[in-house]
Amino acid sequence: MTRPGTAISRSWRRRVGLAVAFGSRSLSLVPVALALGLAGCAVGPDYQSPTPALSANHANARHARPIRPGELTDWWKRFGDPTLNHLIDEAVAANLDVAAAKARIREARATRVQIGAGLFPQVNGGASSSHARSSASASGVNITSNLYQAGFDASWELDLFGETRRGLEAADRGVEAAEESLRTTLLTLVGDVAQNYVEAKGFLARASFAQRTVAIQRQTAALTRARFEAGAASAVDVAKATAFASSTSANIPTLETAFSAAAHRIGVLIGREPAAVVALLRRSAVIPAPRHNLPPGVPADVLLQRPDVRLAERLLAQSTARIGQAEAALYPSVSLTGSLRTSGIRIGDLGNGSSLAWSYGPSVTIPVFNAGRLRAAVEVAEAQRDQSYAAFHQAVLFALEDVENALVGLAQQRIRYQSLATAVRNYREAGRLARIVYGQGASSFLEVLDAERSLYDSEDSLLQSQVLIATRFIALGKALGGGPGGVIDVARPLVVDGERGPRLAR
Repeated sequence: MTRPGTAISRSWRRRVGLAVAFGSRSLSLVPVALALGLAGCAVGPDYQSPTPALSANHANARHARPIRPGELTDWWKRFGDPTLNHLIDEAVAANLDVAAAKARIREARATRVQIGAGLFPQVNGGASSSHARSSASASGVNITSNLYQAGFDASWELDLFGETRRGLEAADRGVEAAEESLRTTLLTLVGDVAQNYVEAKGFLARASFAQRTVAIQRQTAALTRARFEAGAASAVDVAKATAFASSTSANIPTLETAFSAAAHRIGVLIGREPAAVVALLRRSAVIPAPRHNLPPGVPADVLLQRPDVRLAERLLAQSTARIGQAEAALYPSVSLTGSLRTSGIRIGDLGNGSSLAWSYGPSVTIPVFNAGRLRAAVEVAEAQRDQSYAAFHQAVLFALEDVENALVGLAQQRIRYQSLATAVRNYREAGRLARIVYGQGASSFLEVLDAERSLYDSEDSLLQSQVLIATRFIALGKALGGGPGGVIDVARPLVVDGERGPRLAR
C-alpha cells in the first residue's frame, strides 16, 4: 500500500511530523504511529496504460516507416497555398470552438487547484468587538463594558487512505484530457478549413469551366443556325444546339451556390461573418494540389499522433483514479482541529498571555451503515472505467480505419485522375475533328453534339477528381493526427471583466 518516493507522500509526512511535534505532550503515541504508518497508503487500482495488439504495418502501406517527431506538423503547407495557410492561422487564433476548448483547460487546471487544497490545513481567522451599557435601577449608575476577541480556527483532514490524492490524480488526468481535447478541436478545425477551401476552389473552377464551355457551345449553335439558313442543316439541329448550351449554363447557379456555402463556412470557422472571405476566394479558381506526400507511418503511430486517441487514454486513466477515490470513502477518516483565541476588555489586552485560550485534538469518522451507498459508488466508478476502456479501444480502431480509408481513397483517386486525363485528351481531339468534319458538311450535327457533351462531362469529372485528390490528402492528414506547431496560449480568457473588487452595489 505504501508508495515511497512520491513528492506528495514526503510532503504529507513532513506536515504530520510538525503537527505531532507541536502537540506531543498530550497526543497519544498510538494514533501518531498509526498516522505515520498510513501516510503513504492508497486504495483502488493503480493505472496501467493499455497496450492494444496492433499490426506492424498498415494494410495499404506495408513498407512504411514510423513517423518522425514533427513530421506531420503543419501538413497543409504541402499544398503551397499562402491563402490557405493564412486562413488556417486565422482560424487557430479566432475560432470559437478553440476558445471554448481553451476555457475548458483553464477550468480543469482550476479544479485541480481546488482538489489539491484538500491536502493542506485550512486556517481561518476572525475578530470581533462588542460594547454594552446597563444601568442599576437602585443606584442609578450606568455601567459600560467592552469586549474584544480575536483568534484562529484550523482544521486538517488527514488523507490516510488516499481519497484526496486519488482525486488529485484524477484532476491531473482531467487537465491532460482537456489539453488533448484542444488538440482534437484544432485537428478538426484545420481539416474543416482546408476541405471547405478546396471545395470552394473546385466549385469556382467548375463554374468558370462551365462558362467557357457555354461560350463555345453558343458558337456551335450560331454555326448551326448559319448552316440552317444556308439550307445545310435542319431546324432540329438548331434547337438541339441551343438547348445544349442552355443546359450547360443551368449548372452554373448550382455551382455558385455551393461555392458560396463553402466560403461562408470558412468565414464562420475563422470567427468572422459568413461572407468575410468570399471576395478573397474569388481571386483565383485554381484547385490546390499537394506538392509532397505525407508519410503513412505504422499503426502504432496512432497511439502517439492522434489527439482523440490520447484523449480517450487520459479519460481511462482518470476513471481508474476515481475508483480509488470511491474506495477510500469506505475507510475511516481522521481530522485534526484546533483553535487559538484571545480576549480582553481593551484592545491592548489581546496580546497578553493570560488572555490566550487554545484547544486541539483529533476526530475520527467511521462509516458504519449507509445502506450500500458507498459500495455502490465504487461499482459505479468501476463501470465507468469499463466504459472508458471500451471507448479507448474503439478510438484506436476508428483511427486505424480512418488511416486505411484515407490511404486507399488517395491512391485510387490518383489512378482515376490519370484515366480521366487520358479521356479528356481524346475527347478534345474527337470534338475538334467532329467540328471540322461538320463544318465541311461531311457529318451530322449529332456527332458534334455527342462529342461536345462527352468532352464537357469528362473535363468536369477531371476537375472533381482534382478536388477529391486534395480532400483525400486532407483526410489522410487528419487521420494521421497532424496539427499546428508551436505553443497555443490558453491563459488569456475570452471575456475580460472590468471591475472585480469590492464597490458600491448599483
